[in-house]
Amino acid sequence: MESRRKQDADSRKSSACNCTALRKASRRISQLYDAALAPGGIKTTQRAILAEVGRSESATVGELAEALVMDSGALAHTLKPLEREGLVDIAIDPADRRSRLITLTRHGRAKLAETDALWENAQKAFEAAFGRTDSDSLREALRFLTSDGFSAAFDKTLSRSR
Repeated sequence: MESRRKQDADSRKSSACNCTALRKASRRISQLYDAALAPGGIKTTQRAILAEVGRSESATVGELAEALVMDSGALAHTLKPLEREGLVDIAIDPADRRSRLITLTRHGRAKLAETDALWENAQKAFEAAFGRTDSDSLREALRFLTSDGFSAAFDKTLSRSR
């Protein structure tokens, strides 16, 4: 009962800022997933990159950054250890020599497969703690928040308030 009262008191003190709440939640969930993936020697951000490259077969840094809703510079920084560990290959795009093409190596595909069960366990733990229906609703809301439609509505509202 004591921890429940502390939790309620903490929630009353928390910020009403949507951005802060989302960033805190993102950091906490990333910490939990990182711990779940640790036996596989990979972090959540790295696995997300490997999974996205695996789905697309190959992608430019710009395409991959857009798909992951990341800054290209931050993505390039995150790709370096993956390349160093032989999980991805970064080559000059023959269609546009200014671009770099990212592909999964055989080792990268193996690492992704190796961590599938760890990721699946993290997903199950999340849904057990948060609830299946709430998890589905959360993913739906988050898809909307990362959509161009939400960004356009946000920008439109913001421009009216100036």
